[in-house]
Amino acid sequence: MDILLSSTSQGLLWSVMAIGVYLNFRILKITDLTAEGSFPLGAAITATLIVNGVSPWIATIAALVSGMVAGMISALLHTKLKIPSLISGIITMTGLYSINLRIMGKANVNLLGERTLMETAESWGIESNLSTLLVGALIISLVIISLKLFYNTETGLAIRSAGDNPEMSEANGINTDKMEIISYMLCNGLIAMSGGLIAQDNGFADISSGIGTIVIALASIVIGEVIFRHLTFAKRLMTIVVGAVLYRLMLSLVLELNVDPQDLKVFSAILLTVALASPLVKLPNKRKKKLNQTNEKGATLI
Repeated sequence: MDILLSSTSQGLLWSVMAIGVYLNFRILKITDLTAEGSFPLGAAITATLIVNGVSPWIATIAALVSGMVAGMISALLHTKLKIPSLISGIITMTGLYSINLRIMGKANVNLLGERTLMETAESWGIESNLSTLLVGALIISLVIISLKLFYNTETGLAIRSAGDNPEMSEANGINTDKMEIISYMLCNGLIAMSGGLIAQDNGFADISSGIGTIVIALASIVIGEVIFRHLTFAKRLMTIVVGAVLYRLMLSLVLELNVDPQDLKVFSAILLTVALASPLVKLPNKRKKKLNQTNEKGATLI
């Protein structure tokens, strides 16, 4: 039961980051590695502000804004300087490493004893093991509702159109560069906010916390897509949350088998490979079923 509660709580916080990656990866079909820099940026901003007496709510919002700035930089490199999205993300990620060190002043900032969002929830009389669950559920609900409303606006629909068919979008007067910049900002803002939330939950911010965030996000997205197919935008965001929770649960079960924690990255890579390959395993069965149905129809006609 403790494993399930812990995995669900952590999964909710990580799902914010996974949804951020989804906005560029699936909607705009862009591979953005800025995430591995904006995630620790959010953690660094949040931890530094909290240590200096700033409210954890304000610190979390500051993480969101800082991530949006990082996303805007990558977007400008990609749209205005015509640098490929993959390279622009790497450039921003590399620069953010030094910036994050400057912000924290060292490689690690301890939050033990500081007032975080989880500590605030506990002050409301909520048990410590449920505080992360409450904060995660509240944040992810606000994120999904806000994104659903935004992507149904004229700007949101223009972003979707730019991702589906950029040439047709430009022909219809949509500024695709502007849409990409907005998407980059939303994407990295959510990723940085997730970094700030996880830093508060873990009790520290670390300069290397962004390593592997892309793998975690992709695993959450793909697991949700494998289990649930052909859904509306809002429901798809919910499946990413489910995917993140299942991913954390699988990793927790691996740790229960007394696996060395340093081998977790290997299991993460294997899990992502299996999730990505699973549709290919189902494909022959579908073709076989379709072929059988065709043969049955042919036999009936004869």
